[in-house]
Amino acid sequence: MNFVYKNGPDEKTRVVQEFSPEYLAQCKEMSTEEILRFLDQFRRIHGSPTQRPKSKLISMKVSEDLLQAFKTKAKLENVRYQSQIKLLMEKWVSSGEDLN
Repeated sequence: MNFVYKNGPDEKTRVVQEFSPEYLAQCKEMSTEEILRFLDQFRRIHGSPTQRPKSKLISMKVSEDLLQAFKTKAKLENVRYQSQIKLLMEKWVSSGEDLN
């Protein structure tokens, strides 16, 4: 599964999710429990289609070097660094991957 940036008809950049054949094959093998877990995670991330999910202000400690590198890369790629952090969080939650 990949996230790519594409320009829509209004020239705004949009994130589009693309699925590999391997990922789709894996989805076909999912158990009922795995499907329900996926749907619950999707609902938590995206909420109701008619209502935007509420945002929560958080505070976290990050090394200054890491934060500066992240901000620099975001600026070079013309994306807001906080939006990129949220995108990474959403991608990790929806992937079901274990980072350990």
